[in-house]
Amino acid sequence: MKRLSPFLICFFALAACGPAADTGPVNVAIIGEPQSLFQQGMRLSSGAQHLRAASFEGLVSLDPAGQIVPAIAERWIVTDDGLSYIFRLRNTSWPDGEPITADDVRLLLRDTLNRLEGSSLGLDLAKVTEVRAMTGRVVELRLSSPMPEFLRLLAQPELGFVKSGGGAGPMIASRDEDAPIARLSALPPEARGFAAREDWEELARGITVRALPAADAVDAFADGEVDLLLNGRLSSFPLAQLGPLSRGAIQVDPAIGVFGLVIRSDAGILTDAARREALSMALDRDALIQPFGLGGWQSATWIVPPGQFGVRAYPDSRWEGLSIEERRAIAQRRILAWTPGEGESAELRIGLPEGPGSDLLFQQLQESWGTIGITLQRVAPGEGADLELRDRVARYSSPRWFLNQFNCELEIGLCSPEADELVLQSLTVRNFAAKQRLLAEAHAALVEEEVFIPLGAPVRWSLVRGAITAYQANQWGLHPLFPLSQPTT
Repeated sequence: MKRLSPFLICFFALAACGPAADTGPVNVAIIGEPQSLFQQGMRLSSGAQHLRAASFEGLVSLDPAGQIVPAIAERWIVTDDGLSYIFRLRNTSWPDGEPITADDVRLLLRDTLNRLEGSSLGLDLAKVTEVRAMTGRVVELRLSSPMPEFLRLLAQPELGFVKSGGGAGPMIASRDEDAPIARLSALPPEARGFAAREDWEELARGITVRALPAADAVDAFADGEVDLLLNGRLSSFPLAQLGPLSRGAIQVDPAIGVFGLVIRSDAGILTDAARREALSMALDRDALIQPFGLGGWQSATWIVPPGQFGVRAYPDSRWEGLSIEERRAIAQRRILAWTPGEGESAELRIGLPEGPGSDLLFQQLQESWGTIGITLQRVAPGEGADLELRDRVARYSSPRWFLNQFNCELEIGLCSPEADELVLQSLTVRNFAAKQRLLAEAHAALVEEEVFIPLGAPVRWSLVRGAITAYQANQWGLHPLFPLSQPTT
């Protein structure tokens, strides 16, 4: 399958990045509201995802490069038809000393699948038809049709196992009583079913984690209080301007996913799909990103990037053959042809998060849509916007992930029941080409309804101190904390 080309796996050396101390705790800040670090349940902030992954293992997990590695499952096989995944569990225990059994995993997975219903991750896992314990340490998951990226779904933090409030590591988390800070300590190898290492206590490093607003997190990094800053987004990217003595660097993940504007209202000027398309037509996406200095960013005019399909389903760019001037002329005619009703106007409310990057984006959108007769009013997300930013990194690489982000069950904005039905039909289709055709038809149905204005790839950036060797930019935007604690020798 053709992949999106990476956008700016940039490593801006901002100074002579001399090594920081390699003893003592690693200090991590994750951009977000402080209390979001401790979210529970199935809808987690970035900080809570990283904390969950560190302290509650699932069957498999991710390494720093975003590759699948064993976790509670020490090994697995996939049957030739791709319909059965059989896992052998590691010989390890829960925090109370009870062994982790296949029955435990079966019950916990079933419960997780039930609690994920109504979420996009639940839709992603809809191919799971059966979870069963084969023997004391062997678990089988059966699918309705092959899914090459299934292991990547199982590695998501939300699928980490929690029993009686505890997990099997690989780290133990505690919370400060007087501050929203988590402290992580790596379990010794023998506690996880591996051979003991005598020098473990001397070599393993603790990790402190806190969630901070973007400006505070960048200041903490610049002041040397933080070794690694995660979850930077386009809304905060202008803050990532470090001074010459920072001893750190900006890294940008080559992320894939959705970044654009969900259409939440079909009233007034947004009633007609052709006028909704006009808004998308009028945008020069490369010009939108220019003020950010993000060279190599991948713009998008389709909901599902064409490279996600095994066979070219449509041109790389929508409206091929039309210049931006020609597109804006068509868009302007459609907007001017609209006759507003009583109390209606060509003003739209747009929901954007706070941050200097959002300020820049709003200015660019305001200028672009001003050329076709649209005016904008900015509001906070969730405050009655007609259009609202949707910024999600993909959990796996498949057209189905992109289509699931706009399923009617999620109630995020306009949707297409026809597209949802086609995706549902694809779940049981075992022929790859036939499945791809159904997903391409679903995409066409979504595009026809004009439910989303794609802008491009989501932006995820980090600030990394020179001594942090266990960090790697990757397209999934998840950076496991456990490897930061591990001895390098």
